[in-house]
Amino acid sequence: MFNNEKISLRQFKILVLLFSLGSTILIVPSVLSAFAHQDAWISAILGIAMGCGMICLYVALANRYPNHTIMEYSKFILGRWLGTCVGLIFYIYFVITASLVLRNVGDFITTIIMPETPIQVIHFVFLLIIMAGAGLGLEVFARAAEIFLPWILLFIGVLIGFLIPQIELNRLPPLFEASSKAIIHGSLSVLSIPYLEMIVFLIIFPAIHSKLNKSKGFIQAGLMGGLIILIITILCIAVLGWDFTSRHTFPSYTLAKKIHVGGFIQRVEVLVAIIWFLTIFFKLIVCFYGSLVGLSQLLKLGTYHIFIVPSALMMFALAYLIYPNIVYFRDFATNIWPPFALTVGLFLPAGLLIVSFFRPGSRLNN
Repeated sequence: MFNNEKISLRQFKILVLLFSLGSTILIVPSVLSAFAHQDAWISAILGIAMGCGMICLYVALANRYPNHTIMEYSKFILGRWLGTCVGLIFYIYFVITASLVLRNVGDFITTIIMPETPIQVIHFVFLLIIMAGAGLGLEVFARAAEIFLPWILLFIGVLIGFLIPQIELNRLPPLFEASSKAIIHGSLSVLSIPYLEMIVFLIIFPAIHSKLNKSKGFIQAGLMGGLIILIITILCIAVLGWDFTSRHTFPSYTLAKKIHVGGFIQRVEVLVAIIWFLTIFFKLIVCFYGSLVGLSQLLKLGTYHIFIVPSALMMFALAYLIYPNIVYFRDFATNIWPPFALTVGLFLPAGLLIVSFFRPGSRLNN
C-alpha cells in the first residue's frame, strides 16, 4: 500500500457509507422520479441490488491482490504498456468524478444558498479544504469520518422522524405503472451514482488493517448507504409527489422545508445541507486522494504530494467546463454519465478479473 498508510475496517466502512450518500441523496431522487414516476423507489431497489453486485465484483478482484491497488495489478495482469493505459483510464475516471462532485457543490450553493456568489469562488474555497485533507493523508480524513458519522446519522434520523406525519401513502400507488424499460433506465442512475464510482476504493482497499471480513464490510457499507438512499427516495415521493420531485434538481432539500411540527419546529432544511456538505466532502476527498495515489503509482513516484496543487487546478477548470449549466446536468446524469461509468466501473474491472484467471502466476507477491 502507498506510503504504508493504514486504516481500520470500521473506518473503511464509514468512508464507503459517506461516499455512497455524497451527492446521491440530493440528486438521484429527481432523476429516478423523472423516469419511473411513483415507481422510483422500485428503480432504487433495482439499482441498489445491481450496485451490491458491482461491489462483489470489486472485492473479487481486490482479494486476488490484497496488498496492491488496482493501478498496480492492472499492469501485472495486462502487461506494462496495456496495463498502464488501463490505469490511466482509471485515473481519468477518478479525476472526472471528483470534478463532477465539485461541480455539484457549486451548483447547490449558487442555486439554493448563495445565488449571487460566482461558482468559481465556491469551487476555490472547497478545493482549499480538500487539498488540506488530502495532504494530511488517508489516516487523518478516515478518523475525521469516524467523528462526523454519529452527527450525520443523527440528522438523518431527525429528518426522517419529523417527516413521518407528512407522508401520504396514496402518492405511492399504483405499483409498476411505469414501464419495465423506464424502471431499468432509472435504476442506472443509482448504479452509476454512486456504485460504479466505488471502484476508487480499490485504491484504499489494501490499506485496511484487518485481514478478515474486508469484503463483507465493503458490501455491508454499500448496502446501508443504499437503504438510506431508498428511504430518502420514498420520502420524496410520499411527501412531495413524484411530479414535484422530478421537476426539482435537489428535491430532498425541498423535502426538509415541509417539516412543520407544533408551529415552532420548521425551516430545518439546514439539516439536509449539513448532511450533504459533510458526505460530499468525504466523497470528494476520496476521489481526489484516489486520483493522486493512482497517478503517483502510474509514474512510480514515492509521494503524491507534489501533485496536489496541479491536480486541484485541473479539477477547478474541469468542474467549470464539464457541463455548461445546471439545466444541462439532468441530461448529463441520465444519458452521458451512465454509459461512461459502466465502461470504466463494470467492463474494465470485469475484464481484469477474467484475464487474471488466465494469467500465469495469477497472484502478485503479497
